[in-house]
Amino acid sequence: MPEPEPSHKRLHLRIRGRVQGVFYRAAVYERARLLEVAGWIRNRPDGSVEAVAEGPQALLDAFVAFCREGPPLARVTAIDATPEPVEGLQEFEIRY
Repeated sequence: MPEPEPSHKRLHLRIRGRVQGVFYRAAVYERARLLEVAGWIRNRPDGSVEAVAEGPQALLDAFVAFCREGPPLARVTAIDATPEPVEGLQEFEIRY
């Protein structure tokens, strides 16, 4: 696995609100691909969504801003973002 860029960061996100059954994961996936942010997203049994994102800080800021908004049917009430060590992920995926 290639070494991550020194400027890359990693965030672990927990997104709460109406974020399941509203195409939230698909919309976040598309935005991550557009921004070229690596990571993953998945639904949690408690109704929240969990995501990990890696990339340059400016792109992570744009990614988190989109996560706060989500697609039209979503209603995000809270996001917890925790920095983590970068793993050097290469793409973004939806996990099931």
